[in-house]
Amino acid sequence: MSRPYRPTLFPAALALGLLAGCASSPSAQNGGAPDGSRAEVAILETTDIHSNVLSFDYYKLKPDTGVGYERTATLIRQARQQFPNHFLFDSGDTIQGSVLADYQAQVQKIGCGEELGIYRAMDAIGYDGGTAGNHEFNYGLGFLSQVTGTPMNVDGGHADRCAGPRFPLVLSNVYSVRDGQPIFKPWAVVEKHIQVDTPDGHKRDVSLRVGIIGFTPPPIMEWDKQNLAGKVTVTGVIEAAKKYLPELQAQHPDLIVAVLHGGLNADPYTTDMENGGWHLAGVPGIDVLLLGHAHTEFPGPHYQGLPEVDAKRGFVRGVPAVMGGFFGKDLGVIDLALVRRDGRWTIDKDRTHSEVRPICPGKNECVPADPAIAPLVARAHEAAVAYVNTPIGSTAVRMSSYFADEGNMTALAAINAAQREYVAAELPHLHPELAGVPVLSAAAAFRTGFGGPDDYTDVMPGPITLRSAADLYFYPNTLNAVKVNGAGLKAWLEKSAERFNQIDPNKPGEQELIGRSLPGYNFDQFQGGLQYTIDVSKPVGQRIAHLIYKGKAVKPDQTFVIATNNYRASGGGNFPGLDGTNIVLAAPDGAREILAKWLASHQHIAAKDLEPTSWRFAPLKTRGPVVFKGATDKLDVAHAVGLDGIRLVKDNGDGTAIYAIDLGR
Repeated sequence: MSRPYRPTLFPAALALGLLAGCASSPSAQNGGAPDGSRAEVAILETTDIHSNVLSFDYYKLKPDTGVGYERTATLIRQARQQFPNHFLFDSGDTIQGSVLADYQAQVQKIGCGEELGIYRAMDAIGYDGGTAGNHEFNYGLGFLSQVTGTPMNVDGGHADRCAGPRFPLVLSNVYSVRDGQPIFKPWAVVEKHIQVDTPDGHKRDVSLRVGIIGFTPPPIMEWDKQNLAGKVTVTGVIEAAKKYLPELQAQHPDLIVAVLHGGLNADPYTTDMENGGWHLAGVPGIDVLLLGHAHTEFPGPHYQGLPEVDAKRGFVRGVPAVMGGFFGKDLGVIDLALVRRDGRWTIDKDRTHSEVRPICPGKNECVPADPAIAPLVARAHEAAVAYVNTPIGSTAVRMSSYFADEGNMTALAAINAAQREYVAAELPHLHPELAGVPVLSAAAAFRTGFGGPDDYTDVMPGPITLRSAADLYFYPNTLNAVKVNGAGLKAWLEKSAERFNQIDPNKPGEQELIGRSLPGYNFDQFQGGLQYTIDVSKPVGQRIAHLIYKGKAVKPDQTFVIATNNYRASGGGNFPGLDGTNIVLAAPDGAREILAKWLASHQHIAAKDLEPTSWRFAPLKTRGPVVFKGATDKLDVAHAVGLDGIRLVKDNGDGTAIYAIDLGR
């Protein structure tokens, strides 16, 4: 366990003035550390845990040693043994993202006096602070207020203080509409004793005061519009930093750590920038930067080549930084070298570096789970497993996201059918003038291998349960419908087609089919009588051809209603024409619940109940192979759905494989 912290939280205006006036200078506070003293301090970070407390796959109902906070906890304990001087922070997306999370938030909602499972686990380890990510808002402000133990003066917020984590949560860029104040404390100061080496060779215990300030992605107002609109406002991360850093600096901390739920983007800054870490690192006064949201690692090759970024040693514009993966797969570690100069602690950048420590450094080489964690959530875990095993029907069709990028829509067809049926039934009551307008549906495969070879949806023929619905529809979105014309429909499809790299048919070597600019959850695939082709030889914006609705070419001024989710309808993914203004239906029901009811109403899903794949690649003969990465031993899945142009190139030996697709067939 870490030593107890003594947080100084965001005070009222009068208290701020008194504290600032009474605060000692760093020199006075650390009089026992003369100039020339040195200290090694570890800044440890978790991020994007997504309530994966246990190393368990709720969809396959089996252990999964490659994920789980219970193993991250082991890395934390090991790091604390290595670094006696340490601080531990979390960068958000903590309370949502697993079956356990949904169970405690939506099925058997925990009471005010009960601590959320993930926070129980984190408190068992001991944290010094954290922030809120975008997914913290998925269950609404009332639930967030409750489980974080944070009274919020917002519609639906708790006025009382419920059970929450025993560490400060800070967030500086989200404000209540009622009073204009931050819904969380924007900053805090954490104080610990550390051991330092003095110039004369002795060791001394001194106090180190670390200020923390938190930030969440500004686009939450689009992504969770139904939960946030009219209740809170959001500012950009730079604006929030400039507003609250002076207050934090007035407390005279020795270091300031920016805890950002966001990644790195060196494009020109905008107030709604999703990944503002690169720009935040340039704000004077920030000494250390903790990152998240991007579900990758920093330092690491993903950020190689960004200006002013050292992707090997872990610096962003001269500021030590780290991003510790996701799902409990990793621990971020900044080995911070401090030296005392002119009565202040400064960072010796030549001796400082960052690293990401995985729970599984090699195949079948995972650290053991911390035995203290599982008992803390045992009852909730068992209840969640029992709940998702509730039977709702059966299927004769294997519904899988293997090869979803190449044309296997079996995992999406049920979603699209359920969404279309719901909208077609409800829309005439709300908008009689839209009766008779074609209703299409758009859905994306949420699990396409990003998290590893087991990160796919795969509902096998046989009985289906609520677990099957959760596997098919991973996120707790609600259903929306938007009105677009034919030109808007094509623009939507063009954006989705950015999933693919542009393929040069005359290039002799290998070319990768899947690009990195658009994640799988933004590759929307449409059904409802629509057919189209994607020409990957064409540049972005010119790939959709033969766009046909029920046998006739789609006209630019033709009207459609498209069933989708609240994230997409409100602007998530930056799709053209989708900003929330053309929503014609905002269902109170969750998309996953709508899907579960559809599956239950059909009792037995046969091939005739699912619309065939609506699109194909435009024929393209290439000199060299076009390849993509997928899960190993799944070629039979591709061939079973008619994707006979796919062949195995190489088994990577780690659960993944390289496949080639013949675009000329």
